[in-house]
Amino acid sequence: MDSLISQTRRLRGGLDAVRRDTAADPGGADDARLRWQRALCELAVHQLDDLGRHLGELREGLPADHPETDAETSRAGTAAEAGTAAGAPARSGAAGRAAGGAEATGGARTGRGSLLSRVGSAEWNLLTDEVTWSDELFRIFGRDPGDGGLTLDELPSWVFAEDQPILTGMVTDCLVDGKPIDGEFRVVRADEVVRTIHMAGEPVLDDDGGTASMWAVLRDVSELRRSERAVRESRDTLRHQQRIARTERRLAVEAREAVLPPWRGSLRLPSGDGFPGAGPAAGGAALDLAAHCLPSESSDRIGGEWYDALELPDGRTLLSVGGLTGHGVAATCGMAMLLGAVRGMAMAGIGPGSLMGRLNQLLAVSAQPSLVGAVCAQYDPRTRTLVWAQAGHPAPLLFRQGTGRPLRSPAGALLGATAGAAYAQAEERLEPGDLLVLHTGRLAREAEGATERLLTLAPRLTAARSPQECVRIVAEAFGDEPRESDACVLIARVAGTGA
Repeated sequence: MDSLISQTRRLRGGLDAVRRDTAADPGGADDARLRWQRALCELAVHQLDDLGRHLGELREGLPADHPETDAETSRAGTAAEAGTAAGAPARSGAAGRAAGGAEATGGARTGRGSLLSRVGSAEWNLLTDEVTWSDELFRIFGRDPGDGGLTLDELPSWVFAEDQPILTGMVTDCLVDGKPIDGEFRVVRADEVVRTIHMAGEPVLDDDGGTASMWAVLRDVSELRRSERAVRESRDTLRHQQRIARTERRLAVEAREAVLPPWRGSLRLPSGDGFPGAGPAAGGAALDLAAHCLPSESSDRIGGEWYDALELPDGRTLLSVGGLTGHGVAATCGMAMLLGAVRGMAMAGIGPGSLMGRLNQLLAVSAQPSLVGAVCAQYDPRTRTLVWAQAGHPAPLLFRQGTGRPLRSPAGALLGATAGAAYAQAEERLEPGDLLVLHTGRLAREAEGATERLLTLAPRLTAARSPQECVRIVAEAFGDEPRESDACVLIARVAGTGA
């Protein structure tokens, strides 16, 4: 595309040199020849300018059916027109001008859908009322040559009402003030086909300096203007969609930030006597916690993934991770609803297995059904017992003394997949120094691959000084992983008794 634009600019520069050679008043017998040279130069200028503008719009990444082909065709046709302008045949009179018009359009006659303009010529003799049209102009207007060309009085009746002042102004300026013609208007042919016409020309003066006739070249630029209109509309639609996407992403981020745990960095639960709201089990084998969200490869794909850690009234600690299918505001709002339900039921004393079953029932009556994978666990610091359930989700990983393994997974289908599904619980006795890693299924492209890669980190994770350092290790290992959605990891380490 850049190469086409550069060549168009080079052609435009070469054409300007030809235009300068035809700029002076010619005089003498060469009037007709030089008028055609000027006309063809102006025609080529318009073609190149239209082409350059259109290529610039296409370079912005906007859709086009076959921009490469159309650009090459336009470039070839425009170069041919510029070459004809430099060496136009020496003819004179109306017949010569008509013949020249036919030659100018010979290489530009293309099928429907091409961006290359069709070109015809016309002359209106004010002394004899004679009208001379080229064959191509009859084709552009869809008019039978046997009916003759349209006079200047008849022409406005073919033009759109709102465009008639444009045509009238150009003709008046040309005939009265001797100004060149250069403008566009739309015509409705007899077959009700609408065409956009670009008209360029100049007056022909008699020996006394009065206007004897007006001649012009007329381009059918309908397809080009239609293509430009489609590009503009596509660009406006794209910008509107981008604004909507940015707004939705902002709302999704705000919704997720509003419901995820407010703590950043590390956390200890139960919180102990020195922290407001400490439960009755404070002082047992508490959990040191850290969590992190890893972004997706596309910044606009905010999903419904979550992590959570919450101190319950009886001193136990709730741990949960999960994610909804889908992206955007709907997914984050669904996540907010589910996370609120998880917290509320856990605060009411409902165990992980029953909690999962009730979440499944909640999704069954939801107005926007979705599938959810989740892990819910409750840790009792007094007995160092972890009770947990899962719904179609990777099991938590237990790291101990330099090695790691997944916990035995209890039965449990994806939430929202099967009405009335039952969810079993599993129980695991932990030891001081044990490390639990809970993660959402999209930590890596393949969930099984994520589990295997996490297990290879066992020596580093168990040797880390804190869960926060463990989070950094996991983030480094999976930071460059191509993910379709955000991923969350929650790490908990069992502290020693009385720690």
